[in-house]
Amino acid sequence: MKPEDEGDAAPGNEGATPAEGAHHDDGLDLARSLTRATAKSTPAQRRKQRSKGQGPPIRGRVSGAHPDDRDPQLLEATVGRLIDDRGWSLDLRVHGVFGRWEELVGAEVAQHCAPESFADGKLVVRTDSTAWATQLRLLAPTVVRRLNEELGHGTVTAIDVVGPHLPSWKKGKRSTRDGRGPRDTYG
Repeated sequence: MKPEDEGDAAPGNEGATPAEGAHHDDGLDLARSLTRATAKSTPAQRRKQRSKGQGPPIRGRVSGAHPDDRDPQLLEATVGRLIDDRGWSLDLRVHGVFGRWEELVGAEVAQHCAPESFADGKLVVRTDSTAWATQLRLLAPTVVRRLNEELGHGTVTAIDVVGPHLPSWKKGKRSTRDGRGPRDTYG
């Protein structure tokens, strides 16, 4: 072996020259050749190599510069999506009307009546006296129009006005079935 070739040969590989495919033990020449090979390839070729299983493995989906489902979401958007998925939007609007009843019908009317339930376009409203039940029956078309402005056209089709809870006269074994009450007691 010539003295000038000794510096080029890798330690432990005496007699082998770089021209014969030998490499240094530290691996720098191998790393340089791999870097040169990947630098010459285009981004499309690198994606193709990765899809074939070559190149560095990709763990899960890679987050990019554009927003996606894995980014932090605002609570309003998440709750809105939940409401839409479950079909709760009409129920929430109706309960919102229940909470703003005084604002919608006026303070004086709201003192004497309150909404009880809503089902199939029919709103049930209970009053505290029979006089207010009659008054609310007269105001029903106006109240229906106002509620449909808030909830959407055709949501409330009718208002069922119910009078106050009155005591029942059906007590004991000998009560009457017609429920007419004790006529002679107050007479």
